[in-house]
Amino acid sequence: MLQQYQNILVPVDGSKVTSEVLKRGIEVAKRNQTHLDILNVLEVNQFSDTYGGAVSGDVIYKLSEDVQKRLEGLKQQAIDAGVTDVDIHIRFGNPKPVIAREFPADHHNQLIMIGSTGLSAVERLMVGSVTTYVSRNAICDVLIVKPEK
Repeated sequence: MLQQYQNILVPVDGSKVTSEVLKRGIEVAKRNQTHLDILNVLEVNQFSDTYGGAVSGDVIYKLSEDVQKRLEGLKQQAIDAGVTDVDIHIRFGNPKPVIAREFPADHHNQLIMIGSTGLSAVERLMVGSVTTYVSRNAICDVLIVKPEK
């Protein structure tokens, strides 16, 4: 039986693997003639920890404005490639539960397409891989996109 996905989630983080994940997400969305959600999760805690709690609302606003612009570019890329039904989203919080459970529950995603890693080896050691967490805890199917060598 061929799985027909009606609603695909592609979480992006601006890392090098983002364009590869989006490209594959666009291909699957076109092939299935389906809805595509592009999501960026901003972890505000990482800024308050890094800068000693001195992050103002202005900094967060500017950051979310920049992410919004980047996401609009990714949406246009999907539309240009032939995806007719695409939305972009910014969420604040911990990317692990947001991507694995919260967002897919709210948006009825049936497939999460996520990059194998957006972090360096040291960062993975420190914060743990979002991809590993999502693959183990997601409420729907997960497809892990490996970057081309």
